[in-house]
Order: sequence, then structure tokens, then C-alpha cells
Amino acid sequence: MITYEIARNFDIEKIIEVFESSGIIRPTKEKERIRSMFENANLIYFAYNNGELIGLARCVTDFSYCCYLSDLAVKKEYQKQGVGKKLIEKVREHIGEKVSLILLSANPAMNYYPKIDFEKADNAFIIKRKS
Repeated sequence: MITYEIARNFDIEKIIEVFESSGIIRPTKEKERIRSMFENANLIYFAYNNGELIGLARCVTDFSYCCYLSDLAVKKEYQKQGVGKKLIEKVREHIGEKVSLILLSANPAMNYYPKIDFEKADNAFIIKRKS
């Protein structure tokens, strides 16, 4: 049975497994960077299947106006089963209706997000990281 919960503690190795299996590009060879990404996020949901970490949603938010969904990753064998959608639902329930949920999408996921109620924004800008 798949369960969803707010992350209180985390295992970097298990998070890296999810990232690598999911196909999402993250600096998985840099464990301390991954650790910092999770230590400094202020809303993280994990999806578990019988105790195995299978998915995650990592956010940075003020809980009042906006929430940036930094990562949405689901292990390959659990994709297309509603796990990512449920993780986003959990985040949305937590932040409430007065908070906008914002994300940057990788090209392969551009068709996914409109299916789960995201609207494409034409008024966004980015200064990309160096590495």
C-alpha cells in the first residue's frame, strides 16, 4: 500500500535512488549538495510503498503566498500510477488555496503538468545556475 507523509527525517542514499530511478536530472554524485537541498527545503512529502521510498516532492514556501515545487520525482516502476499527482495533492492540501504552486518543468514533463491542473505561464524568467 502506498502511503504519503511529510518528511521528518531523510536518508540521502534513498533520495538519490529515487532521483536516479525517476530519470530526473539532479547532482546525485554530490551527496552534500543533495543533503543541503533537503535540509534547506521547508516542505517535503515522501511516498512509500511498504516502507520503501518511491517518490518525493520537495518545496520551498512561505506558506502564505507562493510555494516553489523544486523536485517531483517518482521511481520509474511506480510512474503512471498517480504517485506524482498524489504528492502534488498533498502539497496543495498543506499550503492551502491562497498559495500559488510554481515550478520549472523539464522538457519531457511539459505535457504532464497541464493534466494535473497546472497552467503554463508565459510570464516567467530564470537566471540559470552555473552547474
